[in-house]
Amino acid sequence: MTTKIGLLGGAGIAGAAVLLPVRRRDDVVVAAVASRSASQEYASRHGIPTAYSRYEELLADPSLDLIYNALPPSMHAQWTIAALEAGKDVLCEKPFTMNAAEARRVIEAASSTGKRVIEAFHDHYHPLSAWIRQVVADGVLGPIRSASAVFDGSNPYLPGTLRHEPDLGGGALMDLGCYPVHWLRSLFPGTPAVISAAADRNPSGADISMRAELVFPGDVTAVVSASMVEGVTLKSDLVLVGDNGTLTVDNIVFPSAGHSIRLELDGVPFVSTVAGNTTYDHQLAAVLDGLASGTALPTEGQDPVGNMAVIDAIYAAAGFDRSAWF
Repeated sequence: MTTKIGLLGGAGIAGAAVLLPVRRRDDVVVAAVASRSASQEYASRHGIPTAYSRYEELLADPSLDLIYNALPPSMHAQWTIAALEAGKDVLCEKPFTMNAAEARRVIEAASSTGKRVIEAFHDHYHPLSAWIRQVVADGVLGPIRSASAVFDGSNPYLPGTLRHEPDLGGGALMDLGCYPVHWLRSLFPGTPAVISAAADRNPSGADISMRAELVFPGDVTAVVSASMVEGVTLKSDLVLVGDNGTLTVDNIVFPSAGHSIRLELDGVPFVSTVAGNTTYDHQLAAVLDGLASGTALPTEGQDPVGNMAVIDAIYAAAGFDRSAWF
């Protein structure tokens, strides 16, 4: 059986996240796209057979099995719920929603409709991330005392654009910092306390950088940081410090482009990598397998709610009043 995917929005990220991985498989196709502007041009450029100018038309297409929602975060909850109610499963881009309250409504809709909604933390499905989680679970580092997680990527301020307008879901924490939050939550169970947070803001009021101090159950202290300041070096790094040693991993988000692992135990360093395809290939495989088997995936259910709850708490600790944004 061939799974048919519909793209909700003609987003640029859909190329790497869906279109290319789909082309490397023979059990799935991108069958339709809906965009309020230039849908036909987008469809023609990417070889998509059907183009709709209204999102409702895409969701009403009975041939589609899975919707990929890459609309702005401010539109994630509304259109993911609409897709679920239309009988479609959904792969929703991160950040899942604008806040935890919206995330809960989405999960409630999934429960009431019996359909699935999965957050697209593609890096989580790569063998590198699985290796990190196994190292922690196996106690290789001993009791972990502290962690540092960072995702920086230059994105010069441009008024009115998705990543810089707070009411669209922009900001360094929403766009980048959601990843480090998710890495740490995947490693350390329980809800962390946000001890402090500080941000620099752009003229639109969104955070262009964010740094937060957290404490997870078991007294694991952690620092999460993200920056989109112009000229900042691209990096997505994790450092874990335990009683037995230190683990440093760079480029968690895009490991197939090159990454490194440095594990230092009792003063002896070991340097390695983990083989794998692109994170998006692994994500697509996991989603298709999960939908076919009915097996729950780690980035669905209460996981997206938990991630948004931590993001909410970080913004609150940094002094943001987000009530006017949604």
